[in-house]
Amino acid sequence: TRAAADRMAATLGEETGQTVGYRMRGASRTGDGTRIEVITEGILTRMLQDDPDLPGIGAVIFDEFHERSLNADLGLARCLEVAGALRDDLIIVAMSATLDAAPVATSMQAQILTSQGRALDVREHFLPRPRGKARLEQAVSDLTLEALSKSEGSALVFLPGEGEIRRTEALLRQYLPSDTSLHPLFGAMDFKAQRAAIRPAEHGRMVVLATAVAETSLTIEGIRIVVDSGLSRRAEFDPSSGLSRLITSRVSRAEATQRAGRAGRVTEGDCYRLWTRGEDGALPAQPPAEIEVGDLTGFALELAVWGSAAEDLTFATQPHEGRLAEARRVLRMLEALDENGRITPHGRRLASLPLHPRLAHMVEE
Repeated sequence: TRAAADRMAATLGEETGQTVGYRMRGASRTGDGTRIEVITEGILTRMLQDDPDLPGIGAVIFDEFHERSLNADLGLARCLEVAGALRDDLIIVAMSATLDAAPVATSMQAQILTSQGRALDVREHFLPRPRGKARLEQAVSDLTLEALSKSEGSALVFLPGEGEIRRTEALLRQYLPSDTSLHPLFGAMDFKAQRAAIRPAEHGRMVVLATAVAETSLTIEGIRIVVDSGLSRRAEFDPSSGLSRLITSRVSRAEATQRAGRAGRVTEGDCYRLWTRGEDGALPAQPPAEIEVGDLTGFALELAVWGSAAEDLTFATQPHEGRLAEARRVLRMLEALDENGRITPHGRRLASLPLHPRLAHMVEE
């Protein structure tokens, strides 16, 4: 959120907080002249709960909508209901470079607009044979060193999580020349360290080891090489615990395309992939939407706060009836819903906390 706001403000030659500002949990930077506010999906949820007609807002833009988080799907459905019932002047836009646009456009009853933009060539490089049992961090380290020896510019290396980043960082530090800086980049890092990772190298080259946080919204100057491990970590509901857990899985073709595009932002580049051309054909077209595989307990609680049933809202992908019924059963057990499925005062307190309903209930108790 902050990086996107900083980027837009820089293109206007302004400081963040003037025409372009941001708001997220625990931090905000806006001013009297702010016309564009970059916010998290969670902040949008709170805004809709507090003032459903979104006073003073003329347009809501869902960027990178292909990520299809629960909050994004729920936010879009709520905005569509607001536009239909309260604000027929509200402009709603869903944007993405790799979105399967047809079902989303159908749910929005919207026109599809395509901008070709500027496409710079990114040369693809595949492994000659499958990686086999080679350790991921060692294979990524070797491929990164090969890429740096064959291609010019700085490198952005995609890994599934912090653990893999730290282990790959330890391996690479032994072999990188002194004029090549090495930076980790993941969501839980201190913001100052994140800024250091996306700042252009002052001298020599840089290697950024990143999670999917760098897949779409961040632009790192000087990146002409992408090294893709082909793995991503996403949340999936675990029925045995009643909570979501992070699983590591192969990327989709859409995600691989997004990653490769990081090498062609300002000039031609190269993408080195840790899989063979044959394996590339077996990748799924799109990643699953969180509404299909995630935990729906918090989603069901937000629906109850909103006062609508899932069937009354328009979703690009409808939630599974059985899993939604199970989520509501959990909420009744937590006394967040009454026997008729309506939100209770306790449920409203749970919804106000930035926690899973189970954990929020434990805190409240």
